Amino acid sequence: MDFDLTERQAHWQGRVREFIERKVRPAVPTYYEQDAAGDRWKVIQVVEDLKAEAKAAGIWNLFMPPRSAAHHHVDDTFEFEGPGLTNLEYALCAEEMGRIGFASEVFNCSAPDTGNMEVFHRYGTRAQKDRWLKPLMNGEIRSAFLMTEPAVASSDATNIETRIERDGDDYIINGTKWWSSGAGDPRCKVAIVMGKTDFGAKRHAQQSMLVVPLDAPGVTIKRHLPVFGYDDAPHGHMEIELKDVRVNAEEAMLLGEGRGFEIAQGRLGPGRIHHCMRTIGVAEEALEKMCKRLQSRVAFGKTIAEQSIWEQRIARARIDIEMTRLLCLKAADMMDKIGNKSAAAEIAMIKVQAPNMALQIIDDAIQAHGAGGVSEDFGLAKAYAHQRTLRIADGPDEVHARAIARIEFAKHSPAADPGFSSGDIGVSR
Repeated sequence: MDFDLTERQAHWQGRVREFIERKVRPAVPTYYEQDAAGDRWKVIQVVEDLKAEAKAAGIWNLFMPPRSAAHHHVDDTFEFEGPGLTNLEYALCAEEMGRIGFASEVFNCSAPDTGNMEVFHRYGTRAQKDRWLKPLMNGEIRSAFLMTEPAVASSDATNIETRIERDGDDYIINGTKWWSSGAGDPRCKVAIVMGKTDFGAKRHAQQSMLVVPLDAPGVTIKRHLPVFGYDDAPHGHMEIELKDVRVNAEEAMLLGEGRGFEIAQGRLGPGRIHHCMRTIGVAEEALEKMCKRLQSRVAFGKTIAEQSIWEQRIARARIDIEMTRLLCLKAADMMDKIGNKSAAAEIAMIKVQAPNMALQIIDDAIQAHGAGGVSEDFGLAKAYAHQRTLRIADGPDEVHARAIARIEFAKHSPAADPGFSSGDIGVSR
């Protein structure tokens, strides 16, 4: 067990950190100025300028998985490759990106594009890659992922009701999706849509995934959904109606009918941990702001930092960040070495732990800033809103906790222990 970074890990982490501190952080005021001016749903030019610099520097598409023969068709070429970072190497970079909200986009590493690009990369045809993956990897367009629905509990994705019906050479799609993140961006040109092609098949074989251009007739953005009052423009979260949307079957289908759940599992494993990696950076940023604030303000004759309660909170924050980072890196390392499926428990654990850890630290940081903490002056209120959504996004805490518990129960079940007797169970009164 070696906790030192390898030369390659330190190289990529250092490049991302240096670019963020030298280029991205100084651009934050410009970003907010441009964000506040004019239409809410627009391209923010300073991000485009930074993207060009990051791309030219080769700090680009860092999340793209290393080349693997198992996930490539014979017609693939290296034009669809990134730098080939492992999950562990990317984790160190993603933590740095998490420190500033828009930094991930600067390196073309922001959701939902990352997950969608991985889907095209793993499961797409050559034609789908040429049409959609190439411009996504070049940072020319954005994308959305349409799975969640307002009418059903989407924490169980088998509940989705969007209908996909074959009609000659086409599929016709009918349904309503919501929390379609990224669909507010004018560059958002394509969505990956999950629906049901066979309502009578086995529970996990009813779903399929289609590639749907957002300008297809029948695709309507019904409304924008704010998060705690934040519009999250120009990214946004939209409710989208799909009414008799017709797409060519060959061009649209990913992998094959009934394979949607399989794709979803492949997509969500890396996506879940990417959020957690960035969350550690969010927590570090909040802790830094908290420490600076506590040492710069005086109350009742001494700095707030000298009030004993704050020493306890700062210590707890540092302990929790360190523990969470280690769990996140362990999960990433296991994904690299034994695969996402074998790392399912660790991915579930970090998905529960990371946002809850960050929320506590951000909450303390808000308290340390007093009334200023709930304003927009320090970015803490917005950080809290974003992190709170992550207890729901990519599966709510309860679903992940259920998975962890079931794995644990299985280890200690009567079937797993030949010496176990039902008489060993005490009767509760």
